[in-house]
Amino acid sequence: MKAPEQFDPSKSDSKTSMPPPKAAMHGKPAKSPAIPDGMPTIKQNHKRIGQIDKKPFEWQFLLPKYWGIWLLMAIIVPLAYLPLRWQFWLGRKLGILIYKVAGTRRRDTLINLRLAFPDKPEAERELMAKQVFVNQGIGVFETLCTWFRPNIFTRTVSISGLQHVINAQNDGRPVILLGAHYTMLDLGAMLCTQFFPMDGMYRPQNNALLDWFIYNGRAPVFGKLISSRNMRGLVNLIKEGHIVWYSPDQDYGLKHGVMAPFFGVPAATITATRRLATVVSNDNKLPAIMALHTYRQTPDNLPRGKRPHYHLTITPELDNYPSNDEIADATRVNEILEGLIRIDPTQWMWFHRRFKNAPDGRTDIYK
Repeated sequence: MKAPEQFDPSKSDSKTSMPPPKAAMHGKPAKSPAIPDGMPTIKQNHKRIGQIDKKPFEWQFLLPKYWGIWLLMAIIVPLAYLPLRWQFWLGRKLGILIYKVAGTRRRDTLINLRLAFPDKPEAERELMAKQVFVNQGIGVFETLCTWFRPNIFTRTVSISGLQHVINAQNDGRPVILLGAHYTMLDLGAMLCTQFFPMDGMYRPQNNALLDWFIYNGRAPVFGKLISSRNMRGLVNLIKEGHIVWYSPDQDYGLKHGVMAPFFGVPAATITATRRLATVVSNDNKLPAIMALHTYRQTPDNLPRGKRPHYHLTITPELDNYPSNDEIADATRVNEILEGLIRIDPTQWMWFHRRFKNAPDGRTDIYK
Protein backbone atom coordinates (compact mmCIF):
# COMPACT_ATOMS: atom_id res chain seq x y z
CA MET A 1 0.00 0.00 0.00
CA LYS A 2 1.56 3.28 -1.07
CA ALA A 3 1.71 6.31 1.16
CA PRO A 4 -0.43 9.12 -0.26
CA GLU A 5 1.38 11.19 -2.88
CA GLN A 6 4.64 9.37 -2.21
CA PHE A 7 7.64 10.20 -4.35
CA ASP A 8 7.89 8.42 -7.69
CA PRO A 9 11.55 8.41 -8.76
CA SER A 10 10.53 7.62 -12.35
CA LYS A 11 8.89 11.02 -12.68
CA SER A 12 10.30 14.50 -12.43
CA ASP A 13 8.04 17.47 -11.91
CA SER A 14 7.82 20.71 -10.03
CA LYS A 15 6.51 18.99 -6.92
CA THR A 16 9.81 17.24 -6.33
CA SER A 17 12.06 20.16 -7.11
CA MET A 18 14.15 21.93 -4.53
CA PRO A 19 12.20 24.78 -2.93
CA PRO A 20 13.89 27.98 -4.13
CA PRO A 21 15.75 30.07 -1.55
CA LYS A 22 14.12 33.13 -3.11
CA ALA A 23 10.76 33.41 -4.82
CA ALA A 24 11.22 36.31 -7.18
CA MET A 25 7.81 35.97 -8.76
CA HIS A 26 5.75 35.22 -5.68
CA GLY A 27 7.47 37.15 -2.94
CA LYS A 28 8.82 35.32 0.08
CA PRO A 29 8.38 31.53 0.19
CA ALA A 30 5.57 30.33 2.41
CA LYS A 31 6.63 29.43 5.91
CA SER A 32 5.42 26.53 8.02
CA PRO A 33 2.44 27.42 10.21
CA ALA A 34 3.54 29.12 13.39
CA ILE A 35 3.32 27.22 16.65
CA PRO A 36 0.75 28.94 18.91
CA ASP A 37 2.07 30.85 21.89
CA GLY A 38 2.09 28.71 24.99
CA MET A 39 2.28 25.43 23.09
CA PRO A 40 4.77 23.15 24.96
CA THR A 41 7.79 22.21 22.89
CA ILE A 42 9.04 18.67 22.42
CA LYS A 43 11.65 19.20 25.12
CA GLN A 44 9.16 20.77 27.54
CA ASN A 45 6.71 17.91 27.07
CA HIS A 46 9.33 15.16 27.13
CA LYS A 47 8.63 12.45 29.70
CA ARG A 48 11.45 10.46 31.28
CA ILE A 49 11.89 8.50 34.48
CA GLY A 50 15.68 8.68 34.55
CA GLN A 51 18.56 10.66 33.10
CA ILE A 52 21.11 8.78 31.00
CA ASP A 53 24.75 9.75 31.34
CA LYS A 54 26.28 10.29 27.93
CA LYS A 55 29.37 8.35 26.95
CA PRO A 56 32.53 10.42 27.46
CA PHE A 57 34.68 11.56 24.56
CA GLU A 58 37.75 9.41 23.96
CA TRP A 59 40.97 10.78 22.52
CA GLN A 60 41.24 7.76 20.26
CA PHE A 61 38.39 9.28 18.25
CA LEU A 62 40.94 11.70 16.78
CA LEU A 63 42.93 8.90 15.14
CA PRO A 64 43.03 8.88 11.31
CA LYS A 65 40.79 5.80 11.10
CA TYR A 66 37.91 7.94 12.36
CA TRP A 67 38.47 10.95 10.10
CA GLY A 68 35.97 9.71 7.53
CA ILE A 69 33.17 9.69 10.12
CA TRP A 70 34.13 13.15 11.36
CA LEU A 71 34.06 14.46 7.80
CA LEU A 72 30.65 12.90 7.16
CA MET A 73 29.21 14.37 10.35
CA ALA A 74 30.73 17.78 9.59
CA ILE A 75 28.92 17.76 6.25
CA ILE A 76 25.55 16.32 7.26
CA VAL A 77 24.87 17.68 10.78
CA PRO A 78 24.60 21.36 9.68
CA LEU A 79 21.98 20.28 7.14
CA ALA A 80 19.66 19.45 10.06
CA TYR A 81 19.22 23.20 10.56
CA LEU A 82 17.74 23.75 7.11
CA PRO A 83 13.94 24.08 6.75
CA LEU A 84 12.26 20.69 6.95
CA ARG A 85 10.98 20.95 3.39
CA TRP A 86 14.57 21.27 2.16
CA GLN A 87 15.63 18.36 4.34
CA PHE A 88 12.90 16.19 2.83
CA TRP A 89 14.13 17.14 -0.65
CA LEU A 90 17.72 16.28 0.27
CA GLY A 91 16.56 13.04 1.88
CA ARG A 92 14.82 11.99 -1.32
CA LYS A 93 17.94 12.73 -3.35
CA LEU A 94 20.11 10.89 -0.81
CA GLY A 95 17.82 7.87 -0.88
CA ILE A 96 17.86 7.64 -4.67
CA LEU A 97 21.65 8.02 -4.69
CA ILE A 98 22.08 5.18 -2.18
CA TYR A 99 19.64 3.04 -4.17
CA LYS A 100 21.79 3.50 -7.26
CA VAL A 101 25.22 2.93 -5.67
CA ALA A 102 24.49 0.42 -2.87
CA GLY A 103 24.16 -2.64 -5.09
CA THR A 104 24.07 -5.23 -2.32
CA ARG A 105 21.44 -3.41 -0.27
CA ARG A 106 19.36 -2.75 -3.38
CA ARG A 107 19.51 -6.41 -4.36
CA ASP A 108 18.60 -7.56 -0.85
CA THR A 109 15.63 -5.18 -0.82
CA LEU A 110 14.34 -6.43 -4.16
CA ILE A 111 14.73 -10.06 -3.05
CA ASN A 112 12.79 -9.38 0.16
CA LEU A 113 10.01 -7.60 -1.71
CA ARG A 114 9.79 -10.40 -4.28
CA LEU A 115 9.36 -12.92 -1.47
CA ALA A 116 6.86 -10.83 0.48
CA PHE A 117 4.84 -9.54 -2.49
CA PRO A 118 5.07 -12.26 -5.17
CA ASP A 119 1.78 -11.16 -6.79
CA LYS A 120 2.97 -7.62 -7.50
CA PRO A 121 4.52 -6.86 -10.90
CA GLU A 122 8.29 -6.53 -10.90
CA ALA A 123 8.07 -2.87 -11.95
CA GLU A 124 5.89 -2.07 -8.93
CA ARG A 125 8.30 -3.85 -6.58
CA GLU A 126 11.17 -1.80 -8.03
CA LEU A 127 9.22 1.39 -7.33
CA MET A 128 8.58 0.16 -3.78
CA ALA A 129 12.28 -0.57 -3.33
CA LYS A 130 13.21 2.94 -4.48
CA GLN A 131 10.64 4.37 -2.09
CA VAL A 132 12.14 2.38 0.79
CA PHE A 133 15.45 4.14 0.15
CA VAL A 134 13.72 7.52 -0.26
CA ASN A 135 12.02 7.06 3.11
CA GLN A 136 15.30 6.01 4.67
CA GLY A 137 17.04 9.04 3.19
CA ILE A 138 14.42 11.27 4.79
CA GLY A 139 14.80 9.18 7.93
CA VAL A 140 18.46 10.21 8.13
CA PHE A 141 17.41 13.84 8.45
CA GLU A 142 14.56 12.99 10.84
CA THR A 143 17.12 11.24 13.03
CA LEU A 144 19.53 14.17 12.94
CA CYS A 145 16.74 16.55 13.94
CA THR A 146 15.74 14.16 16.72
CA TRP A 147 19.27 14.30 18.11
CA PHE A 148 20.12 17.95 17.55
CA ARG A 149 16.89 19.88 16.90
CA PRO A 150 13.93 18.03 18.44
CA ASN A 151 11.70 21.07 18.95
CA ILE A 152 11.19 21.31 15.20
CA PHE A 153 8.72 18.41 15.58
CA THR A 154 6.53 20.25 18.08
CA ARG A 155 2.85 19.80 17.24
CA THR A 156 3.43 17.17 14.55
CA VAL A 157 2.17 13.97 16.19
CA SER A 158 -1.10 12.17 16.95
CA ILE A 159 -1.61 8.84 18.68
CA SER A 160 -4.22 6.10 18.87
CA GLY A 161 -4.37 3.29 21.41
CA LEU A 162 -2.72 5.29 24.21
CA GLN A 163 -5.40 4.01 26.59
CA HIS A 164 -3.89 0.52 26.43
CA VAL A 165 -0.62 1.78 27.93
CA ILE A 166 -2.40 3.96 30.49
CA ASN A 167 -4.65 1.12 31.66
CA ALA A 168 -1.69 -1.23 32.11
CA GLN A 169 0.32 1.39 34.01
CA ASN A 170 -2.66 2.27 36.22
CA ASP A 171 -2.84 -1.42 37.05
CA GLY A 172 0.80 -1.34 38.10
CA ARG A 173 2.00 -3.49 35.19
CA PRO A 174 5.11 -2.99 33.07
CA VAL A 175 4.61 -2.64 29.31
CA ILE A 176 6.65 -4.20 26.51
CA LEU A 177 6.09 -2.35 23.24
CA LEU A 178 6.93 -4.52 20.24
CA GLY A 179 8.40 -2.12 17.75
CA ALA A 180 9.77 -2.60 14.27
CA HIS A 181 12.63 -1.10 12.29
CA TYR A 182 10.77 1.70 10.56
CA THR A 183 12.70 4.36 8.67
CA MET A 184 11.71 6.95 11.32
CA LEU A 185 13.12 4.77 14.10
CA ASP A 186 14.65 7.40 16.41
CA LEU A 187 12.01 10.02 15.70
CA GLY A 188 9.26 7.52 16.50
CA ALA A 189 10.79 6.87 19.92
CA MET A 190 11.06 10.57 20.69
CA LEU A 191 7.45 11.20 19.68
CA CYS A 192 6.35 8.38 22.00
CA THR A 193 7.97 10.17 24.93
CA GLN A 194 5.53 13.03 24.41
CA PHE A 195 2.93 10.72 25.94
CA PHE A 196 4.81 8.39 28.30
CA PRO A 197 8.37 7.72 29.47
CA MET A 198 10.03 4.83 27.68
CA ASP A 199 13.23 2.80 27.86
CA GLY A 200 14.85 1.30 24.80
CA MET A 201 17.15 -1.39 23.50
CA TYR A 202 20.07 -0.61 21.24
CA ARG A 203 22.69 -2.64 19.42
CA PRO A 204 26.28 -1.49 20.15
CA GLN A 205 28.27 -0.64 17.03
CA ASN A 206 31.62 -2.19 16.24
CA ASN A 207 32.97 1.25 15.34
CA ALA A 208 33.62 3.05 18.66
CA LEU A 209 33.08 6.58 17.31
CA LEU A 210 29.87 5.65 15.50
CA ASP A 211 28.63 3.97 18.68
CA TRP A 212 29.47 7.15 20.62
CA PHE A 213 27.45 9.30 18.21
CA ILE A 214 24.43 6.98 18.20
CA TYR A 215 24.35 6.35 21.95
CA ASN A 216 24.72 10.02 22.85
CA GLY A 217 22.13 10.97 20.24
CA ARG A 218 19.60 8.60 21.78
CA ALA A 219 20.51 9.26 25.42
CA PRO A 220 18.31 12.39 25.74
CA VAL A 221 15.30 10.47 24.39
CA PHE A 222 15.08 7.41 26.61
CA GLY A 223 14.98 7.01 30.36
CA LYS A 224 17.30 4.01 30.06
CA LEU A 225 19.24 2.54 27.14
CA ILE A 226 19.98 -1.17 27.41
CA SER A 227 22.40 -3.03 25.18
CA SER A 228 20.85 -5.86 23.18
CA ARG A 229 23.51 -8.05 24.81
CA ASN A 230 22.29 -7.16 28.30
CA MET A 231 19.11 -9.20 28.73
CA ARG A 232 19.49 -9.13 32.51
CA GLY A 233 19.30 -5.33 32.42
CA LEU A 234 16.15 -5.54 30.29
CA VAL A 235 14.56 -7.96 32.75
CA ASN A 236 15.33 -5.59 35.62
CA LEU A 237 13.59 -2.72 33.86
CA ILE A 238 10.51 -4.87 33.35
CA LYS A 239 10.50 -5.90 36.99
CA GLU A 240 10.66 -2.23 37.94
CA GLY A 241 7.46 -1.61 36.00
CA HIS A 242 8.91 0.42 33.12
CA ILE A 243 7.65 0.80 29.55
CA VAL A 244 10.24 -0.83 27.30
CA TRP A 245 10.62 -0.74 23.50
CA TYR A 246 11.73 -4.09 22.09
CA SER A 247 12.07 -5.09 18.46
CA PRO A 248 11.61 -8.74 17.35
CA ASP A 249 11.43 -8.09 13.59
CA GLN A 250 14.94 -9.09 12.46
CA ASP A 251 16.64 -12.41 11.76
CA TYR A 252 18.88 -13.36 14.70
CA GLY A 253 19.11 -17.02 13.76
CA LEU A 254 17.57 -20.07 15.41
CA LYS A 255 19.71 -20.32 18.53
CA HIS A 256 17.07 -18.28 20.39
CA GLY A 257 14.30 -18.41 17.82
CA VAL A 258 11.95 -20.53 15.74
CA MET A 259 10.74 -20.51 12.15
CA ALA A 260 7.46 -18.64 11.75
CA PRO A 261 5.81 -17.10 8.68
CA PHE A 262 6.42 -13.42 8.00
CA PHE A 263 4.65 -12.07 4.92
CA GLY A 264 4.02 -15.72 4.05
CA VAL A 265 7.73 -16.61 4.10
CA PRO A 266 9.32 -18.85 6.78
CA ALA A 267 11.54 -16.55 8.85
CA ALA A 268 13.74 -17.02 11.89
CA THR A 269 11.81 -15.26 14.65
CA ILE A 270 13.27 -14.54 18.06
CA THR A 271 11.29 -15.98 20.98
CA ALA A 272 12.61 -13.63 23.66
CA THR A 273 9.25 -11.83 23.70
CA ARG A 274 7.42 -14.81 25.16
CA ARG A 275 10.18 -15.32 27.72
CA LEU A 276 10.01 -11.68 28.75
CA ALA A 277 6.23 -11.99 29.06
CA THR A 278 6.71 -14.42 31.93
CA VAL A 279 8.93 -12.04 33.90
CA VAL A 280 6.97 -10.75 36.86
CA SER A 281 7.26 -7.39 38.57
CA ASN A 282 7.65 -7.02 42.29
CA ASP A 283 3.90 -7.31 42.91
CA ASN A 284 3.56 -10.42 40.70
CA LYS A 285 1.84 -8.66 37.81
CA LEU A 286 2.75 -9.87 34.34
CA PRO A 287 3.92 -7.41 31.67
CA ALA A 288 1.42 -6.18 29.12
CA ILE A 289 2.62 -6.99 25.57
CA MET A 290 1.54 -4.53 22.86
CA ALA A 291 2.77 -3.52 19.41
CA LEU A 292 3.82 -0.01 18.42
CA HIS A 293 3.58 1.40 14.90
CA THR A 294 5.19 4.70 13.89
CA TYR A 295 4.17 6.23 10.58
CA ARG A 296 4.88 9.41 8.63
CA GLN A 297 1.54 10.43 7.13
CA THR A 298 2.93 13.45 5.28
CA PRO A 299 3.97 12.98 1.63
CA ASP A 300 7.73 12.91 1.25
CA ASN A 301 7.48 15.89 -1.14
CA LEU A 302 6.44 18.09 1.77
CA PRO A 303 4.09 20.81 0.43
CA ARG A 304 5.21 24.41 0.81
CA GLY A 305 3.88 25.96 4.00
CA LYS A 306 2.99 22.58 5.56
CA ARG A 307 4.43 20.84 8.58
CA PRO A 308 5.00 17.07 8.57
CA HIS A 309 2.64 14.88 10.54
CA TYR A 310 3.34 11.57 12.25
CA HIS A 311 0.96 9.04 13.74
CA LEU A 312 1.63 6.49 16.47
CA THR A 313 -0.55 3.41 16.88
CA ILE A 314 -0.52 1.14 19.92
CA THR A 315 -2.39 -2.13 19.58
CA PRO A 316 -4.45 -3.75 22.33
CA GLU A 317 -2.61 -6.03 24.71
CA LEU A 318 -1.99 -9.57 23.50
CA ASP A 319 -4.34 -11.76 25.50
CA ASN A 320 -3.53 -15.33 26.51
CA TYR A 321 0.12 -14.71 25.71
CA PRO A 322 2.36 -16.64 25.88
CA SER A 323 0.74 -19.95 25.11
CA ASN A 324 2.30 -23.40 25.33
CA ASP A 325 3.26 -23.27 21.66
CA GLU A 326 6.28 -21.07 20.90
CA ILE A 327 5.80 -21.34 17.13
CA ALA A 328 2.18 -20.21 17.45
CA ASP A 329 3.30 -17.31 19.64
CA ALA A 330 6.01 -16.27 17.16
CA THR A 331 3.51 -16.50 14.32
CA ARG A 332 1.08 -14.33 16.22
CA VAL A 333 3.66 -11.60 16.83
CA ASN A 334 4.75 -11.70 13.19
CA GLU A 335 1.15 -11.37 12.02
CA ILE A 336 0.61 -8.28 14.17
CA LEU A 337 3.80 -6.61 12.96
CA GLU A 338 3.04 -7.56 9.36
CA GLY A 339 -0.41 -6.00 9.58
CA LEU A 340 1.10 -2.73 10.83
CA ILE A 341 3.90 -2.71 8.25
CA ARG A 342 1.33 -3.16 5.47
CA ILE A 343 -0.10 0.29 6.30
CA ASP A 344 2.83 1.53 4.22
CA PRO A 345 5.39 -1.21 3.50
CA THR A 346 7.91 1.29 2.13
CA GLN A 347 8.44 2.78 5.61
CA TRP A 348 9.94 -0.48 6.88
CA MET A 349 13.65 -1.29 6.41
CA TRP A 350 13.44 -3.98 3.74
CA PHE A 351 17.18 -3.78 3.09
CA HIS A 352 17.84 -6.01 6.13
CA ARG A 353 18.29 -9.71 5.36
CA ARG A 354 15.08 -10.77 7.07
CA PHE A 355 15.04 -14.25 5.50
CA LYS A 356 18.72 -15.20 5.70
CA ASN A 357 18.08 -18.34 7.77
CA ALA A 358 16.08 -21.36 6.62
CA PRO A 359 14.68 -24.27 8.67
CA ASP A 360 17.75 -26.38 7.83
CA GLY A 361 20.27 -23.60 8.47
CA ARG A 362 21.69 -20.65 6.59
CA THR A 363 20.33 -20.10 3.12
CA ASP A 364 22.09 -18.67 0.08
CA ILE A 365 19.00 -16.72 -1.00
CA TYR A 366 20.90 -13.42 -0.89
CA LYS A 367 23.97 -14.66 -2.79
